[in-house]
Amino acid sequence: MKCPNCNSKDIGKIGSHQFYCWGCFIELNVNGEKMSVYQVEEDGTLSSLDDLFFGEEIVQEYPGMHIAP
Repeated sequence: MKCPNCNSKDIGKIGSHQFYCWGCFIELNVNGEKMSVYQVEEDGTLSSLDDLFFGEEIVQEYPGMHIAP
């Protein structure tokens, strides 16, 4: 799996459908074919970055993305 923002392969799994990119420090939530991207703020809150990527819901099949059950 590569980060859709920086193309880094340094992705860590932090939850059942949650991933964290150590390259650009964003959180990715994946549910089926839907992916949401968030910036982690200093206080730990998440700010959506979905509008920066596509301007609408991110629905795509991301090559190389395999989520273990």
